[in-house]
Order: sequence, then structure tokens, then C-alpha cells
Amino acid sequence: MKAFITGGAGFIGSHLTEALLDAGHEVFILDDLSTGSAENFRPFKANPRFHHHIASFLEVPLVNELVDTADVTYHLAAAVGVKLIVESPVHTIETNVRGTEIVLAAAAKKQRPVFIASTSEVYGKSAEFPFREEGDLVMGATSKGRWSYACSKAIDEFLALAYFKERKLPTVVGRLFNTVGPRQSARYGMVLPSFARQALAGEPITVYGDGTQSRCFCHVKDTVRALVGVMQNSRAYGEVFNIGSTREVSIGGLAEMVRDAAGSKSEIVRVPYAEAYAEGFEDMMRRVPSIEKIRGHLGWEPKIALEEIVRDVVASVA
Repeated sequence: MKAFITGGAGFIGSHLTEALLDAGHEVFILDDLSTGSAENFRPFKANPRFHHHIASFLEVPLVNELVDTADVTYHLAAAVGVKLIVESPVHTIETNVRGTEIVLAAAAKKQRPVFIASTSEVYGKSAEFPFREEGDLVMGATSKGRWSYACSKAIDEFLALAYFKERKLPTVVGRLFNTVGPRQSARYGMVLPSFARQALAGEPITVYGDGTQSRCFCHVKDTVRALVGVMQNSRAYGEVFNIGSTREVSIGGLAEMVRDAAGSKSEIVRVPYAEAYAEGFEDMMRRVPSIEKIRGHLGWEPKIALEEIVRDVVASVA
């Protein structure tokens, strides 16, 4: 199989590339390195089945060519990280929506299957736990830039499903819940590598908010298994899947786990959201996915425990 990955030099993209190459497939990646890194694909450069293009996924002719070449496309490229999203809402919206339009239009010409990476953020302020794929999405006010990312990814989902229904394009949407692991950068506020870096340096571990907000962390290897699996199952076309762990941990509790794993004596410091981002910043107190749907389709569920995930990230940062 030939696979095309937008954002292939990113954290998840590089792990997906590795898994596909290990399975004997040919992989073409496209990345402008704005948030990805050439270091992430350096180990694959000598592999004759690996091909990389350093360019924007907004370059229509190149995207058309790469989609035509591939048997399947994984559209992972997007604006990432709460810090970047809050500071650059125009970039966030334009990048996410326009990029997805380009990829879907290219794929529709040859009816090539496409995976669209979405996010748990689309559930917004919903209080119906666990989050189910058919549940309502509850967005915050448009005056809060925090929600521009969630809304742009919801539009991506609408586009993907519209292409499936109207143009019969085989599409799958995956809502990713806090995927973590080696190669994830702390540059854009990603919480686990940030905590690991601070703990190993003996610096204060900064928890935004009061630390009671909870998340469910899924190892990137488990996430990649799901991404590969859904695109090998035609029953998944036209569907939306939650992809993540169902084990909750408070962010304050996560900071303690990281400190213990690093053997650190760092102080855990709580920083108000207004200082970390901007006045009026809104956060979701819980993000808990139901994974019944993807379990039913693929038999998929995470295998790597949170304790092992934390150790793995700490070791990769050290």
C-alpha cells in the first residue's frame, strides 16, 4: 500500500509513518515543519519506501499529486496546542478549514480513502459524560478565541461527512483524546512533556488552573493502531470515532506522577488561567470518551497503562 500523510513530520504523523513502514508499506509525507520537526523523520530517510516533501499542505498542485499517488490519505496536519490556538486564531481557522477542503477535494477526484484527524475539543462544554460520537457539541461564545479550534475542527468533520454522503468519498473521522508519547514537543503547551521537562530540570512544575481538571491520556502507539485499523475496515467509512483512553487523571495528579517518575523534588505550582493565557479563558473540566463504537468496529482499545505512558515520556525527555 502507498500512504500519504499530511503533517507527517509531526508527533503523531511520525509514529504513523514508522508503523506503516514497519508493516512494509510505502509512505509519502508532507510537512512545512511549522510545528513538526525534521528530526522526527530522520530515522526513515534511508528507507527507499519513505518520501518526504517540505512544503505547505495548502499547496494545491502538490497535494493533488500526492493524493493521486497514494492508496490512502491521512490528514493529520493542523494548528496544534492551546497556546498557539489562543494566540493565533486566524491562523488556526484558516489552516484547519482550508487544508481539509484541499485534501478532500483532491481525494474526491479519484475516490481515494481519507482519514480526517479531529479532536476531543469538538465536544466543547458538553457535560454528558462519557462523550459519545452522536452526542451534542456545546461550543462556547464566539468572543472566546479558545473555541475557534474546536469550531474549525467541527467544520472539518462536517466537510468529511458531506463528501462521504454527497460524493461517495470514503472518509473516516477520528476524534483524538490527548495522545501522548515520545517525540511530542512541549513548545505549544502540551502538558505531559512540559511536566517531564520541568521535573527533570528541577524547575517548578506549572499546573494551569486549580489542577482538578481531568484528562484521559492515550499512548501514541495505541492511537496509531486505531488509525491504521479504521482505514483497513470499509465498514468504518462515513463514521466518526472517539480514539483515546477512558482512564481519567487530574492534571494535579498527573504532575505528581511525573515528579515521582522523574525522581524529582520539583515544587508543583498552580498558575491561574488568566496568567497563563488571557482573561476569561475557559477550559473543559473533564474529557472522557466512550470507545464502545470503535471497540465494536475494530475490537480496539488502549493497551498501554498510564503509569507506563508517564515513564515512557519522562525517559524520552531525559
